[in-house]
Amino acid sequence: MKKLKISSADMVTAARARIEEIETANLIAMLDDPDVVIVDIRDVRERSKGHIPGSIHAPRGMVEFWVDPDSPYFKPVFGQDKKYVFHCASGWRSALTVATLQDMGFDAAHLRIGFSTWADAGGPVHVPDAKP
Repeated sequence: MKKLKISSADMVTAARARIEEIETANLIAMLDDPDVVIVDIRDVRERSKGHIPGSIHAPRGMVEFWVDPDSPYFKPVFGQDKKYVFHCASGWRSALTVATLQDMGFDAAHLRIGFSTWADAGGPVHVPDAKP
């Protein structure tokens, strides 16, 4: 395989240099803030193993369409005057997502480390009941 022009790690580094990153403890402190919307972009299988209570799920492949009021896929939850904090498992996917949203003119931040250390930092986790 030929070498890529830019690696995914380089893309994440570039995104992180220009977006707002929120530390886990700071997001935990924001959980009860009605002006903060936490957006989980992980795969549905990841989310089903546990997620931040009150977070909304927006699959990474649809985020750009869901935030765009001119898109037929627009979701009203993204039309509010609130602070949006996106997260994935490790902070890589959410960094790229937030950089893209910023390019679109949608203001957002992301959880720097991601969900992988959320519970260890004292963050609450909701685990949905298993389906029979």
